Amino acid sequence: MLPSSPAVIGAAAVVALLVLLVLVRRLRAPSSDARESKRAHDAAQEREPPVEIGETYEFGVTELTEHHSGEEVAVGKVEGFVVFTEDIPRDVGKGDVIRAKVLSFNEGRTSADATFVTKA
Repeated sequence: MLPSSPAVIGAAAVVALLVLLVLVRRLRAPSSDARESKRAHDAAQEREPPVEIGETYEFGVTELTEHHSGEEVAVGKVEGFVVFTEDIPRDVGKGDVIRAKVLSFNEGRTSADATFVTKA
């Protein structure tokens, strides 16, 4: 039979509460991918972009996503710098190498918008 004194019950409640708090904190903590993304974003804000407006760059498409414009764009990186490329043909997919002309930087200059030129 388990002891049922108020002190034992109180101690068990405190232990249970601490275990619950640890579990909740682990579940709510950012993933390692999220932490790495945050570190990369912070580092990008502190450096000059490795691309220039008006220049054309060649890079691999890492993903296709919907941009704030509402259209599908190709996402890739030039020296770790994210480039969103608009006006992509339907046959461009993840893993393709493309050339794109940089049109503008986003606020903070942590990424750039570009327009598709050709498949490489």
